[in-house]
Amino acid sequence: MKRLLRLLNGPRLALSFAVAVAVAPVPLSAADAVVSAPADESPLVLWYDRPAAKWVEALPVGNGRLGAMIFGGPQQERLQLNEGTLWAGGPYDPVNPAAKEALPLVRDLVNAGKYREATALVSAKVMARPLEQMPYQTVGDLLLTFPGTTNVAGYRRELNLPEATATVRYTQDGVRFTRELFASAPDDVIVFRLTADQPGKVSFVAGMRSPMNVTVETVGGDTLVLRGRGGDASGVKGQLSYQCRVKIRASGGQIRAGTNEVSVANADEVTLLVAAATSFRRFDDVSGDPELRVTQALTAAAPKSPDQLRTAHLTDYQALFGRVTLDLGRTEAARLPTDTRIQRFAQGGDPQLATLYYQFARYLLISASRPGGQPAPLQGLWNESKSPPWGGKYTININTEMNYWPAESGNLAECVEPLIAMVNDLTLTGARTARSMYGARGWVVHHNTDLWRATAPIDGPNWGMWPCGGAWLCLHLWDRYEFSGDPADLKRIYPVLKGACEFFLDTLQEDPSRRWLVTNPSISPENEHPRGSALCAGPTMDMQILRDLFAHTARACQILGVDEDLRRQLTTARARLAPNQIGASGQLQEWLEDWDLQAGDIHHRHVSHLYGLYPGRDITRRDTPELAAAVAKSLEIRGDKATGWATAWRIGLWTHLGQGDHAYDILKFLLSPERTYPNLFDAHPPFQIDGNFGGAAAIAEMLVQSRVGEIELLPALPKAWPTGRVAGLRARGGWEVEVTWQDGKLSQATFRSLHGGTTRVRYQAQTREIKLARDETFRWNGE
Repeated sequence: MKRLLRLLNGPRLALSFAVAVAVAPVPLSAADAVVSAPADESPLVLWYDRPAAKWVEALPVGNGRLGAMIFGGPQQERLQLNEGTLWAGGPYDPVNPAAKEALPLVRDLVNAGKYREATALVSAKVMARPLEQMPYQTVGDLLLTFPGTTNVAGYRRELNLPEATATVRYTQDGVRFTRELFASAPDDVIVFRLTADQPGKVSFVAGMRSPMNVTVETVGGDTLVLRGRGGDASGVKGQLSYQCRVKIRASGGQIRAGTNEVSVANADEVTLLVAAATSFRRFDDVSGDPELRVTQALTAAAPKSPDQLRTAHLTDYQALFGRVTLDLGRTEAARLPTDTRIQRFAQGGDPQLATLYYQFARYLLISASRPGGQPAPLQGLWNESKSPPWGGKYTININTEMNYWPAESGNLAECVEPLIAMVNDLTLTGARTARSMYGARGWVVHHNTDLWRATAPIDGPNWGMWPCGGAWLCLHLWDRYEFSGDPADLKRIYPVLKGACEFFLDTLQEDPSRRWLVTNPSISPENEHPRGSALCAGPTMDMQILRDLFAHTARACQILGVDEDLRRQLTTARARLAPNQIGASGQLQEWLEDWDLQAGDIHHRHVSHLYGLYPGRDITRRDTPELAAAVAKSLEIRGDKATGWATAWRIGLWTHLGQGDHAYDILKFLLSPERTYPNLFDAHPPFQIDGNFGGAAAIAEMLVQSRVGEIELLPALPKAWPTGRVAGLRARGGWEVEVTWQDGKLSQATFRSLHGGTTRVRYQAQTREIKLARDETFRWNGE
């Protein structure tokens, strides 16, 4: 823990910039925030009384494709920019040509208990070439340098969640300055507006820099142009070209362009329009024209006034964000700066910070994951590095999935579309891997993928030799159907589910001693067992995931009236999968053997074998109470504190055990400075966005949980939230739910059926069957 604290609080790694034009960084003065502005009364605002000194203090905006982090320095503003398709490398096939021949021997070694030998063979013959995938990269920075003294008062920097707008305000030399930043999805630009309360007072010099290989110039007397290429990585040449343009429009004053900077003098107000694009068209096509895309975006946006741009942005964004409202109570603590509230949250007395955290996650998902764009990777849309931690890519043994846990219940189904699109891509590259690596039908993806949809095992046997990444992703496709209740969604996802099942029907192996069907080789993600390796056969998580996959696909066959032979095969194979087992210490076993308490790290961050409780369907506290008790024992052994995302998963698991107060105690740790940065980003550490989404999902699961056929109200309500209200949450089966509670007890719940249907509602020991027509509502007080 001390080491983690040092990482969290230590200095940020310096960036080595390839281009640093005339605008050089200006150090922040202590006077930058001498006097802070009073707190806004709006409850869904992150605010601070000083500029961001580090990236994890800056505030994010995004439109699903373009992202920016705003720092808010009075003397120098930094906007760190991202474009969701700017990745290193290009289309490539990393499958090891020796893998197919080696796998039978690997399986024999695993069956013989020769795990170290099996690991060595996998490392030599099975792992991907190259061994690493491609990293997500940064566009660079837009820097604005301002004249004036350091005599700054009334400073306030904020992010307004209902408006998806970051604002900086301060008074300098008697002039009140305001900066507003938002990322517009309808206009496909980032809009940055600078105003003053006196005419002729807006002056600055604008330039750009990047750690990438770029050039910077000006065109047209008012526009900065940065051109660059995606980097090389692991022997794969960078094949993407990209461009970022910043068009500057001023009311009054003068604009002058130099070689690689633009200066504005004595304007009344200024609007900067930022557009960026790459040559990416698809995972196998890099023939796009980034200059055409950015010039078209700027040409369309430039004639519009700032107010017109803002109105279109708000109309688009609020149609998504405004669907869910949450009130967990509010105290005077809500008037404090957000970083102060994080420092104090564990002391209690600030329930509204949990509300802010939940809605911030919804804001992040809307900002990072929109139809037509890429799904949210490890850091979402935001990354300042050429080589971010873990490549900033898609880790699909938990992290990518967790990014989408709050989406369906949080009424953001549209935000799942990029994930579904990526899975469809993976069926193509994954089919190639299934054929050439396993000699199997269907498709497979291991524990990571990237922009190029690589599907072979990477990093090393103890991390990458896990074939169930695609199978887990299929749960999100099934959730899309379950939450919508729309047969069209099921028809759309069925070919993906079918292909995933075909791979496992071809590759499951018979355990020689117990005749169960198991995966082999595999791992329980990233956790070594006591035989000197992570490599094994039939880890519990795999079996749970496959039980879900086979059951859902068989159900789809039945609903759609297709593939009866496949349905029978899946039903038969599912019955032969290795079962959940309870170990000698009362825990749910992580492996076929009772190795849990002999493993090298019994407090391991991953709790993979507990997938069956949450988010899976294998275990519930009512239907399988013995297994639920074993999950609780495993959680006790693992401990409550872990990395950011792993802490969030533990909260979600305890909510599904009905232990709201225990879950809340862990939430206090998640929302502490150890696991939450000043800007509310999750601290693994370093920053990973999955913890934000996992924590938000757990908050929703405390209030409403659903399986098809049942909606449970307040299943894990903590004492810290005695009175509150949530409206707009979605439940499986095509339902929308509103819940109000007082003094820890249900006051009223309202259910709306989106398509018409029947469900059972539960509150504590009380249940009620309801059947509603389309858009009909029903109110219930729990009696």
